[in-house]
Amino acid sequence: MKSSIVSVVALGLALAGIVRGGPSVAQVSHTEFQAVDQTGEQTYKASDKVILEGIVLNNPSDMLDPTADDTITETFNISGQWQIYFQGEGDDHAGTAVWLGQLYSNLPWVEPDGGYSNEEFIAELNRLNAAQFSPGDRIRVTGYFLSYKGKLNINEQHNKDPDHDFTVELLERGVGLPRPEVVTLDELKDDSDSFIFDPNRQRGGEYHQARLIKIEDVNFVDANDWGPNAELMITDGTKTLPVKLGRGNGIYAGSNNLTEPFDVIGIMDQESFDLTGGYRLYVMNYDGNGSILATREHRMANKPGDTNMNGVVDFVDLARLGEDWLKD
Repeated sequence: MKSSIVSVVALGLALAGIVRGGPSVAQVSHTEFQAVDQTGEQTYKASDKVILEGIVLNNPSDMLDPTADDTITETFNISGQWQIYFQGEGDDHAGTAVWLGQLYSNLPWVEPDGGYSNEEFIAELNRLNAAQFSPGDRIRVTGYFLSYKGKLNINEQHNKDPDHDFTVELLERGVGLPRPEVVTLDELKDDSDSFIFDPNRQRGGEYHQARLIKIEDVNFVDANDWGPNAELMITDGTKTLPVKLGRGNGIYAGSNNLTEPFDVIGIMDQESFDLTGGYRLYVMNYDGNGSILATREHRMANKPGDTNMNGVVDFVDLARLGEDWLKD
Protein backbone atom coordinates (compact mmCIF):
# COMPACT_ATOMS: atom_id res chain seq x y z
CA MET A 1 0.00 0.00 0.00
CA LYS A 2 2.79 2.43 0.90
CA SER A 3 4.46 1.94 -2.50
CA SER A 4 1.15 2.55 -4.29
CA ILE A 5 0.56 5.76 -2.36
CA VAL A 6 4.05 7.03 -3.12
CA SER A 7 3.58 6.18 -6.81
CA VAL A 8 0.35 8.22 -6.88
CA VAL A 9 2.13 11.12 -5.16
CA ALA A 10 5.01 10.94 -7.63
CA LEU A 11 2.58 10.89 -10.57
CA GLY A 12 0.75 13.87 -9.13
CA LEU A 13 3.98 15.81 -8.72
CA ALA A 14 5.02 14.98 -12.27
CA LEU A 15 1.67 16.05 -13.74
CA ALA A 16 1.68 19.24 -11.68
CA GLY A 17 5.12 20.02 -13.03
CA ILE A 18 3.92 19.57 -16.59
CA VAL A 19 0.86 21.78 -16.04
CA ARG A 20 2.86 24.58 -14.38
CA GLY A 21 5.93 24.19 -16.57
CA GLY A 22 7.96 23.11 -13.53
CA PRO A 23 10.38 20.20 -13.17
CA SER A 24 9.14 16.69 -13.88
CA VAL A 25 9.36 14.23 -10.98
CA ALA A 26 9.40 10.44 -11.05
CA GLN A 27 9.70 7.70 -8.46
CA VAL A 28 12.39 5.30 -9.65
CA SER A 29 14.45 2.40 -8.36
CA HIS A 30 18.15 2.80 -7.67
CA THR A 31 18.79 0.30 -10.47
CA GLU A 32 16.95 2.48 -13.01
CA PHE A 33 18.58 5.63 -11.72
CA GLN A 34 22.16 4.30 -11.86
CA ALA A 35 21.98 2.83 -15.38
CA VAL A 36 25.09 3.46 -17.53
CA ASP A 37 26.20 3.10 -21.14
CA GLN A 38 29.26 1.38 -22.61
CA THR A 39 31.51 4.25 -21.53
CA GLY A 40 30.25 4.23 -17.94
CA GLU A 41 28.28 7.48 -18.34
CA GLN A 42 24.89 7.71 -16.65
CA THR A 43 21.87 7.39 -18.95
CA TYR A 44 18.89 8.31 -16.75
CA LYS A 45 17.01 11.25 -18.30
CA ALA A 46 13.36 10.35 -17.73
CA SER A 47 12.66 13.22 -15.32
CA ASP A 48 14.21 16.38 -13.90
CA LYS A 49 13.87 15.17 -10.30
CA VAL A 50 13.59 11.74 -8.74
CA ILE A 51 12.09 10.07 -5.68
CA LEU A 52 14.16 7.20 -4.27
CA GLU A 53 13.69 5.03 -1.19
CA GLY A 54 16.18 2.83 0.63
CA ILE A 55 18.20 2.04 3.74
CA VAL A 56 20.74 4.56 5.08
CA LEU A 57 24.28 3.14 5.21
CA ASN A 58 26.32 5.83 6.98
CA ASN A 59 26.39 8.84 9.27
CA PRO A 60 27.19 11.86 7.06
CA SER A 61 29.88 13.33 9.35
CA ASP A 62 31.77 10.01 9.39
CA MET A 63 32.24 10.35 5.63
CA LEU A 64 32.87 14.05 4.89
CA ASP A 65 33.71 17.09 7.01
CA PRO A 66 30.61 19.28 7.46
CA THR A 67 32.53 22.17 9.09
CA ALA A 68 31.43 25.45 7.52
CA ASP A 69 34.23 27.68 6.21
CA ASP A 70 33.26 30.35 3.68
CA THR A 71 36.81 31.73 3.43
CA ILE A 72 38.10 28.98 1.13
CA THR A 73 38.76 30.18 -2.41
CA GLU A 74 40.99 27.47 -3.90
CA THR A 75 39.56 25.74 -6.96
CA PHE A 76 37.91 22.38 -6.23
CA ASN A 77 38.20 22.86 -2.45
CA ILE A 78 34.55 22.74 -1.44
CA SER A 79 34.78 23.35 2.33
CA GLY A 80 31.84 21.96 4.31
CA GLN A 81 30.31 18.81 2.83
CA TRP A 82 27.52 16.40 3.73
CA GLN A 83 26.96 12.99 2.15
CA ILE A 84 24.99 9.82 2.76
CA TYR A 85 24.59 6.58 0.85
CA PHE A 86 21.37 4.62 0.83
CA GLN A 87 20.75 1.34 -0.95
CA GLY A 88 17.74 -0.28 -2.54
CA GLU A 89 15.86 -3.22 -1.07
CA GLY A 90 14.82 -6.58 -2.47
CA ASP A 91 15.52 -6.87 -6.19
CA ASP A 92 16.71 -3.25 -6.38
CA HIS A 93 20.41 -4.20 -6.32
CA ALA A 94 21.90 -0.68 -6.42
CA GLY A 95 22.36 2.42 -4.28
CA THR A 96 22.79 6.18 -4.51
CA ALA A 97 24.80 8.95 -2.87
CA VAL A 98 23.17 12.18 -1.67
CA TRP A 99 25.57 15.15 -1.49
CA LEU A 100 25.57 18.76 -0.30
CA GLY A 101 28.53 21.16 -0.47
CA GLN A 102 28.93 24.60 1.04
CA LEU A 103 31.15 26.39 -1.48
CA TYR A 104 31.29 25.91 -5.20
CA SER A 105 31.80 29.49 -6.35
CA ASN A 106 35.44 28.46 -6.69
CA LEU A 107 34.55 25.89 -9.34
CA PRO A 108 35.34 27.17 -12.84
CA TRP A 109 31.88 26.40 -14.27
CA VAL A 110 29.81 28.02 -11.48
CA GLU A 111 28.72 31.64 -11.11
CA PRO A 112 30.98 33.73 -8.80
CA ASP A 113 28.27 34.20 -6.16
CA GLY A 114 27.52 30.46 -5.84
CA GLY A 115 27.67 28.66 -2.52
CA TYR A 116 26.47 29.23 1.02
CA SER A 117 27.68 31.54 3.76
CA ASN A 118 28.53 29.80 7.01
CA GLU A 119 25.14 30.69 8.47
CA GLU A 120 23.27 29.53 5.36
CA PHE A 121 25.13 26.22 5.22
CA ILE A 122 24.53 25.49 8.89
CA ALA A 123 20.84 26.18 8.30
CA GLU A 124 20.87 23.68 5.42
CA LEU A 125 22.52 21.05 7.60
CA ASN A 126 19.92 21.63 10.30
CA ARG A 127 17.16 21.28 7.72
CA LEU A 128 18.49 17.95 6.49
CA ASN A 129 19.33 16.59 9.91
CA ALA A 130 15.84 17.44 11.15
CA ALA A 131 14.73 14.13 9.63
CA GLN A 132 16.76 12.51 12.46
CA PHE A 133 17.75 9.41 10.52
CA SER A 134 20.54 6.94 11.30
CA PRO A 135 22.22 4.01 9.55
CA GLY A 136 19.64 1.25 9.22
CA ASP A 137 16.66 3.61 8.81
CA ARG A 138 14.45 3.60 5.73
CA ILE A 139 14.27 7.01 4.05
CA ARG A 140 12.79 8.71 1.01
CA VAL A 141 14.87 11.28 -0.89
CA THR A 142 13.49 13.68 -3.48
CA GLY A 143 15.71 15.94 -5.54
CA TYR A 144 17.67 16.95 -8.61
CA PHE A 145 20.80 15.07 -9.65
CA LEU A 146 24.16 15.27 -11.41
CA SER A 147 26.69 12.64 -12.49
CA TYR A 148 30.15 12.76 -10.95
CA LYS A 149 33.09 10.40 -11.41
CA GLY A 150 31.08 7.33 -12.26
CA LYS A 151 27.89 7.68 -10.23
CA LEU A 152 24.68 9.67 -10.37
CA ASN A 153 24.27 11.70 -7.17
CA ILE A 154 21.21 13.46 -5.80
CA ASN A 155 22.23 17.05 -5.06
CA GLU A 156 21.33 20.69 -5.66
CA GLN A 157 23.06 20.88 -9.05
CA HIS A 158 25.34 23.54 -7.52
CA ASN A 159 22.40 25.89 -7.09
CA LYS A 160 21.51 27.16 -3.60
CA ASP A 161 18.12 28.51 -4.61
CA PRO A 162 15.54 26.85 -2.30
CA ASP A 163 13.71 25.41 -5.31
CA HIS A 164 16.76 23.18 -5.84
CA ASP A 165 16.77 21.80 -2.28
CA PHE A 166 16.55 18.04 -1.99
CA THR A 167 14.57 16.55 0.88
CA VAL A 168 15.16 13.56 3.14
CA GLU A 169 12.13 11.97 4.83
CA LEU A 170 12.32 9.32 7.54
CA LEU A 171 9.91 6.51 6.59
CA GLU A 172 10.74 3.91 9.22
CA ARG A 173 13.26 3.93 12.03
CA GLY A 174 15.42 0.93 12.92
CA VAL A 175 14.66 -1.28 9.94
CA GLY A 176 18.23 -2.57 10.27
CA LEU A 177 21.29 -2.39 8.11
CA PRO A 178 21.37 -4.85 5.23
CA ARG A 179 23.65 -7.85 5.65
CA PRO A 180 26.89 -7.02 3.86
CA GLU A 181 27.12 -9.03 0.66
CA VAL A 182 30.28 -11.16 0.56
CA VAL A 183 32.32 -10.27 -2.54
CA THR A 184 35.71 -11.61 -3.61
CA LEU A 185 38.36 -9.60 -5.41
CA ASP A 186 37.98 -12.10 -8.27
CA GLU A 187 34.47 -10.73 -8.73
CA LEU A 188 35.79 -7.17 -9.00
CA LYS A 189 39.11 -7.60 -10.82
CA ASP A 190 40.26 -9.58 -13.88
CA ASP A 191 43.46 -11.63 -14.16
CA SER A 192 45.50 -8.50 -14.87
CA ASP A 193 44.18 -6.87 -11.65
CA SER A 194 42.11 -4.41 -13.70
CA PHE A 195 38.54 -3.58 -12.75
CA ILE A 196 35.75 -5.60 -14.33
CA PHE A 197 33.28 -3.20 -15.96
CA ASP A 198 29.85 -4.37 -17.05
CA PRO A 199 27.54 -1.70 -18.54
CA ASN A 200 24.58 -3.98 -17.80
CA ARG A 201 25.55 -3.75 -14.10
CA GLN A 202 25.24 -7.50 -13.54
CA ARG A 203 28.80 -8.05 -12.31
CA GLY A 204 31.96 -6.23 -11.28
CA GLY A 205 32.15 -2.89 -9.52
CA GLU A 206 28.99 -1.50 -11.14
CA TYR A 207 26.89 -4.34 -9.75
CA HIS A 208 27.95 -3.62 -6.17
CA GLN A 209 28.33 0.17 -6.39
CA ALA A 210 26.86 2.18 -3.49
CA ARG A 211 25.99 -0.98 -1.56
CA LEU A 212 27.29 -2.54 1.64
CA ILE A 213 29.73 -5.39 0.91
CA LYS A 214 32.26 -7.54 2.75
CA ILE A 215 35.63 -8.77 1.47
CA GLU A 216 37.20 -11.55 3.50
CA ASP A 217 40.74 -12.66 4.35
CA VAL A 218 42.82 -9.75 3.07
CA ASN A 219 45.87 -7.76 4.18
CA PHE A 220 47.09 -4.21 3.66
CA VAL A 221 49.71 -3.74 0.98
CA ASP A 222 51.07 -0.83 3.05
CA ALA A 223 49.22 0.66 6.03
CA ASN A 224 51.70 3.42 6.87
CA ASP A 225 49.26 6.12 5.76
CA TRP A 226 46.52 5.02 8.21
CA GLY A 227 44.40 7.99 9.34
CA PRO A 228 41.29 10.03 8.54
CA ASN A 229 40.59 10.32 4.78
CA ALA A 230 43.54 8.06 3.92
CA GLU A 231 43.38 5.69 0.97
CA LEU A 232 45.04 2.32 1.56
CA MET A 233 45.31 -0.82 -0.55
CA ILE A 234 44.16 -4.31 0.43
CA THR A 235 45.17 -7.55 -1.26
CA ASP A 236 44.18 -11.20 -1.20
CA GLY A 237 47.73 -12.06 -2.23
CA THR A 238 47.02 -11.70 -5.94
CA LYS A 239 44.60 -8.86 -6.57
CA THR A 240 44.19 -5.47 -4.93
CA LEU A 241 41.49 -2.93 -4.07
CA PRO A 242 41.70 0.64 -2.70
CA VAL A 243 40.09 1.25 0.69
CA LYS A 244 39.10 4.81 1.56
CA LEU A 245 39.01 5.57 5.29
CA GLY A 246 36.46 8.01 6.62
CA ARG A 247 36.44 10.33 9.62
CA GLY A 248 35.13 8.17 12.45
CA ASN A 249 36.53 8.57 15.95
CA GLY A 250 38.14 5.15 15.79
CA ILE A 251 40.20 6.19 12.78
CA TYR A 252 41.17 9.51 14.34
CA ALA A 253 42.03 8.16 17.78
CA GLY A 254 42.98 4.58 16.98
CA SER A 255 45.86 2.98 15.16
CA ASN A 256 46.06 0.11 12.72
CA ASN A 257 46.23 -3.18 14.63
CA LEU A 258 45.09 -5.36 11.71
CA THR A 259 48.30 -7.39 11.49
CA GLU A 260 46.73 -10.77 10.67
CA PRO A 261 44.47 -11.45 7.65
CA PHE A 262 41.21 -9.58 8.26
CA ASP A 263 37.79 -8.92 6.76
CA VAL A 264 36.64 -5.49 5.63
CA ILE A 265 33.05 -4.21 5.43
CA GLY A 266 32.23 -0.95 3.69
CA ILE A 267 30.33 0.85 0.95
CA MET A 268 31.39 0.13 -2.62
CA ASP A 269 32.22 3.52 -4.11
CA GLN A 270 33.48 4.86 -7.43
CA GLU A 271 35.56 8.03 -7.68
CA SER A 272 37.33 8.41 -11.02
CA PHE A 273 37.17 10.32 -14.29
CA ASP A 274 37.75 6.89 -15.83
CA LEU A 275 34.08 5.93 -15.66
CA THR A 276 34.83 2.24 -16.16
CA GLY A 277 37.18 2.02 -13.15
CA GLY A 278 38.13 3.82 -9.98
CA TYR A 279 36.14 1.59 -7.62
CA ARG A 280 37.03 1.53 -3.94
CA LEU A 281 35.65 0.39 -0.60
CA TYR A 282 34.63 3.26 1.71
CA VAL A 283 35.01 2.47 5.44
CA MET A 284 33.77 5.21 7.75
CA ASN A 285 35.03 4.01 11.12
CA TYR A 286 36.89 1.24 12.97
CA ASP A 287 36.38 0.00 16.52
CA GLY A 288 39.82 -1.56 16.94
CA ASN A 289 38.66 -5.18 17.30
CA GLY A 290 41.62 -6.46 15.23
CA SER A 291 39.60 -8.72 12.95
CA ILE A 292 37.11 -6.71 10.88
CA LEU A 293 37.80 -3.25 9.43
CA ALA A 294 34.33 -1.70 9.60
CA THR A 295 32.11 0.70 11.47
CA ARG A 296 30.58 -0.92 14.54
CA GLU A 297 27.07 -0.93 13.11
CA HIS A 298 28.27 -2.54 9.88
CA ARG A 299 30.15 -5.18 11.88
CA MET A 300 27.00 -5.91 13.88
CA ALA A 301 25.09 -6.49 10.63
CA ASN A 302 27.64 -9.20 9.82
CA LYS A 303 26.05 -11.84 12.09
CA PRO A 304 23.01 -13.53 10.49
CA GLY A 305 21.83 -14.85 13.87
CA ASP A 306 21.91 -11.44 15.55
CA THR A 307 18.20 -10.67 15.19
CA ASN A 308 18.24 -7.55 17.39
CA MET A 309 21.48 -6.23 15.85
CA ASN A 310 23.32 -5.69 19.14
CA GLY A 311 26.52 -7.35 17.98
CA VAL A 312 26.02 -10.56 20.00
CA VAL A 313 24.18 -13.78 19.14
CA ASP A 314 22.64 -14.84 22.48
CA PHE A 315 19.49 -16.18 24.18
CA VAL A 316 17.56 -13.01 23.26
CA ASP A 317 18.05 -13.86 19.59
CA LEU A 318 17.07 -17.47 20.28
CA ALA A 319 13.86 -16.32 21.99
CA ARG A 320 12.99 -14.05 19.07
CA LEU A 321 13.57 -16.95 16.71
CA GLY A 322 11.27 -19.14 18.85
CA GLU A 323 8.49 -16.55 18.69
CA ASP A 324 8.52 -16.71 14.88
CA TRP A 325 9.04 -20.45 14.58
CA LEU A 326 6.95 -21.91 11.71
CA LYS A 327 5.16 -18.63 11.11
CA ASP A 328 4.42 -17.90 7.46
